[in-house]
Amino acid sequence: METALNHLTPPKPLAMTRRLAALVALGLLSTTCALAQGNAWPSKPIVLVVTYPPGGGADTMARLLAPKMGEALGQNIVIENRPGAGGQIGAAAVAKAAPDGYTLMLDASSFAVNPSLYPKLPYDSAKAFRPIGIIALFPNVVLVNPQFPARNISELTALARSRKNFVSFASSGNGSAQHLAGALFESAAKVDMVHVPYKGGGPALNDVIGGQVPLFFGNLASTLQHVQSGRLRALAVTSSKRAAMLPEVPTLAEAGLPGAEIYEWNAVFAPAGTPEPIVEKVSTALQKALDAPEVKARIAQLGGEFQKGGPKAAQDFIQAQMALWSKLVKAKGISVE
Repeated sequence: METALNHLTPPKPLAMTRRLAALVALGLLSTTCALAQGNAWPSKPIVLVVTYPPGGGADTMARLLAPKMGEALGQNIVIENRPGAGGQIGAAAVAKAAPDGYTLMLDASSFAVNPSLYPKLPYDSAKAFRPIGIIALFPNVVLVNPQFPARNISELTALARSRKNFVSFASSGNGSAQHLAGALFESAAKVDMVHVPYKGGGPALNDVIGGQVPLFFGNLASTLQHVQSGRLRALAVTSSKRAAMLPEVPTLAEAGLPGAEIYEWNAVFAPAGTPEPIVEKVSTALQKALDAPEVKARIAQLGGEFQKGGPKAAQDFIQAQMALWSKLVKAKGISVE
C-alpha cells in the first residue's frame, strides 16, 4: 500500500503554476471576448419578437418603445409579431435564438402564469430567458354593471358571502388575466363566485355592460372609457396606490382587502446566455426610451405605473409573480381546460 501511494505524488510547483496561468489566461480571454462582443454590438438591425398579435397591449408597447430604443442603440429595431398559445409560440422561438443580442422579446404578464397553467411548456421559463426590464405595470379595475346593487367593495363582498356562488364574474377565458384576477379577489375576500369564461375579452365586457354578468376585472386602459361614459361602475383599482385616471376610486387595500394587488405588465427579455455587456446596453436603451416625455405621457394615458430598475429588479419581480400565480393556480385548481 505504501509503495502504491508513493506514485501519487503531488504535482510539482512549476506544473501547478503553469496550470493556474492557463486558467487565468482562459478567463481573461473569455472576458475579453465578451467585452469585445459588447463593444461591437449592435452592428445590424435587432429583431424584437412580440408574443401577441398587432393592435394589442404588448404590440402597443413594442411600437412605442422600439424607435426610441433603436435611436439609443444606433440600429433599427424590427418588430416581429409571433402570437399564439398565450405567448408560447413567440417565446419558444426566442428561447431557441442565438444569445447574441440580435433577438429580443417583449412579452406580457402571462409569461409568469404559463409555467403553472402549462406543465409541458416548450421551454423552461426560469432558465431560457434573461429579463432585461419591466416596461410598466397596468392595474385592473373591479367593475360592475351600474344596475348591480353593490356600490363598493364592502357591499360586493357582503353579497358574495350571503350565498355561495351568488355573484358571477366574466373573463376572456380559463386561465386569462381576468380569470386570475377574479380568483385572487375570491381568495383575498374569502368568497366563492361563479366564473363565466368567454372566448375573448370583448364579448365578456359586452355582456357585463349588457347586464348578463354583473362583475368584471378589467384592464384600466381598455375599460376606462366605459367607466367615464357611465356604462360601468368602478368599485376599486387593484394597484398599490390610486390610479391617476380614476383618482376618486379607492384601491382594494383602502377598501379593506390588502394583499390583492393585481397587475398586467410587459417586459423585455433576451435569450439566456446573452453576454452581460449586451444586456446592459439593452437595459440602458430601454430606460432611455422609458424616460422620453412622449413615452411617459402615453403610458400614463393608458393607466400604467412605471417600474424602475434594471435586469436584477426585473428578475426579482418576475420570480415573485411566478410564485404568486403558482400558489393561486394550485390552491384554486385553475386550468385552461
